[in-house]
Amino acid sequence: MLALPAQELSGELPDPPEFAAQSEPIFVSISDILEYRALPEYHEPDWVTSKYVDAGTLPPVAERLPKEPMVYKVGNMPDGVGVYGDTMRHVIGGRPEGWNYIGGQSQGWGGIDIGLSECLTRTGPLFMVKAEELEPMPNLAKSWEWSEDGKELTMHLIEGAKWSDGDPFDSEDVMFYWNDNVMDANVSPLNGATPESFGVGTTLEAIDAYTIKWTFQEAFPTQYLYTMAYGTFCPGPSHLLKPQHPNYSDNTYEQYKNAFPPEYMNMPVMGAWVPVEYRPDDIIVMRRNPYYWKVDENGNQLPYLNEMHYRLSTWADRDVQAVAGSGDFSNLEQAESYVESLRRSAEDSAPARLQFGARTIGYALQPNMSGNGWGEPDARAQAVRELNRDLDFRKAISIGLDRQRLGDALVRGPFTAIYPGGLYAGTSFYDKESTVYYPYDLEAANALLDGLGLMDTDGNGVRNFPEGTAGGADVEITLLANSDYGTDTNLAEGVIAMMEPLGLRVIANFQQGNARDDMAASGQFDWSVVRQGAEMVSIVQNTAALAPTGPRIHTFHRAGSDGTLDLLPFEQELVDLVNSFVTTSDNEERAEIMKDYQRIFTENIYSIGLTQYPGALIINKRFANIPAGAPIFQFNWAEDNIIRERVFVPEDQQGGYELHPETLPGEPGGAGAV
Repeated sequence: MLALPAQELSGELPDPPEFAAQSEPIFVSISDILEYRALPEYHEPDWVTSKYVDAGTLPPVAERLPKEPMVYKVGNMPDGVGVYGDTMRHVIGGRPEGWNYIGGQSQGWGGIDIGLSECLTRTGPLFMVKAEELEPMPNLAKSWEWSEDGKELTMHLIEGAKWSDGDPFDSEDVMFYWNDNVMDANVSPLNGATPESFGVGTTLEAIDAYTIKWTFQEAFPTQYLYTMAYGTFCPGPSHLLKPQHPNYSDNTYEQYKNAFPPEYMNMPVMGAWVPVEYRPDDIIVMRRNPYYWKVDENGNQLPYLNEMHYRLSTWADRDVQAVAGSGDFSNLEQAESYVESLRRSAEDSAPARLQFGARTIGYALQPNMSGNGWGEPDARAQAVRELNRDLDFRKAISIGLDRQRLGDALVRGPFTAIYPGGLYAGTSFYDKESTVYYPYDLEAANALLDGLGLMDTDGNGVRNFPEGTAGGADVEITLLANSDYGTDTNLAEGVIAMMEPLGLRVIANFQQGNARDDMAASGQFDWSVVRQGAEMVSIVQNTAALAPTGPRIHTFHRAGSDGTLDLLPFEQELVDLVNSFVTTSDNEERAEIMKDYQRIFTENIYSIGLTQYPGALIINKRFANIPAGAPIFQFNWAEDNIIRERVFVPEDQQGGYELHPETLPGEPGGAGAV
């Protein structure tokens, strides 16, 4: 085989076009944002008191709150203490599978699960926390301390908090999530929590109803505090889920996963809003949680907003409706909508404000790197995986892609940047000098494929596998992409077209979101076009997913049925670097580790970067308490970043959008709001 030296193919990476973010955060300490303490008195909407408490159907608000609720400080609220009322109208392209989040069911994305779930820690609002004080915020875990040797972490849960149906939240909920969902290989919680997410060999035990203790193999692995946030440690209501789990019933795992379909109303949650109405392909309505455990400094029980709507449409329609004012909120992330959205929002009469942030959206072509049977590949798929594991093949694919043209096809202007893969340019751990870039070179790409013995032996314009491999058939590669997003399919179609001059037949496998996620998680793909997660932006969030640090944690290299990983040497180097990053809190050491990570990742073209661009937050102008500089995506999505439970609408700007005014969620499984 003819292998072209890397230095002959690598080149100068162009700097991204200048594009300044339109708003900067006001940096504060976590203690400026919140605290936990009892207040002398508590308040709620007047109608809750008169219609429910006075009628004897709901305990007084002080009895529904924890011993020491979370208190948001007024000084960090941009517009101060809010007022009750109104609705936030979301539009989403996803569809709910059901409410069993920890069992692996999607709620449709677009902020639904963020509004329903609460986790041990919280990271979304960290975009406004001072860098020198950066650490996850307390949440369900109100405090924690490390043992002297740094291998034990004791966490104290919020005491006296309740699920939305009034059942107490305690360590039983935490341990059910850990023992029967994370640790059970037959369950795949949404967002992919596995035992390795928290470190190989890590254990968790309940000390009492409000105390849990982690035991780690390493000393002071503070990184895992980020993993205890959304969406990898958000417990579910064990009093409802546990009786359905196969460990405690005759149910199969599939029956457990699907035990609470979208038609099941009033699912108990720890979040600020409860699902009370579902109309297929129309809308999900959520009402305020009467047991929500957070307040403002005046003792007003949150949330301020009474209702949440999720109109079931398309992701592109979300942008259109938010700009037009018929929707209230959008993460503008599909670049094809940018120019029109900018034009509309610039009009004086525009109902929404549009604010661009940094380039924290990036797409990559991820090759299935498992040669060990993950996904049960046939002979053709196995042959493709062997090619994926060959560096010269990955180089050929990378330099066969004209990234500038891919970006321009989405949107022209100073938005998209050439993205070679790895960490994003402009983020805190990115180092350009450590980034190896292989520029577009069609001739060299074809030479590399020739050197691999992939020749067009039957003259049909498509290269063939060598004789003895997959029967010498045409090299056909399936490309998985999410059909819910125009950007995903547009990029996938661009990749397919650019592979034709290389003599590779790439076949689109465009699937709707839930089906696409299931295929990706089960390894049923050759290549996949993926919008990457927080690990490539913040690095400290979901760090373990930066490499195959465990058998089920990585997006494109997982273990086969025997539970073992067939790591290539450079992958093992990446795993070792990620583990080293997790076990040190020294920022200088971490920076050097990430330089090595970026060099090895991009030199070996672990995934093939496609494009990188900024997103914009679109939100109706009537909403108050929106933090300055809130990104649509950094540690988490904007629905978490803006702290929706303390967002409000001034009384004189409130609209008549509530579909179930002056109602609260009913009994779990009941008819909805009552």
